[in-house]
Amino acid sequence: MPKDLNITILLDVYGQLLTEKQRFAIDMYYNEDLSLAEIAEEIDISRQGVRDSIKQGEKHLVEYEEQLGIVKRFHNINSHIGKLRELLNKCGFKEIEEAEEILKRISEEI
Repeated sequence: MPKDLNITILLDVYGQLLTEKQRFAIDMYYNEDLSLAEIAEEIDISRQGVRDSIKQGEKHLVEYEEQLGIVKRFHNINSHIGKLRELLNKCGFKEIEEAEEILKRISEEI
């Protein structure tokens, strides 16, 4: 089963919306890099049950992102912040330090 590493980001954002079994299986599969057999042994279900749980959880995570778009907005905001930093670095005004500090605080909050 090929791994889509974007799932780890979606899991961080939407993981609490999944069932505990789905969240646990996806976390072990993507973040701990365990095999389906290892996960099956850990949570005492069949290998096929683990695969089904992961696939169903992935489907839900993608659907949540399609509906809510939190990850997409986060990436867009970070992109805009990066462009603002580039522009500020080209300016040379004294206020740049203050603007840079504001951008840093915004980045830390998102």
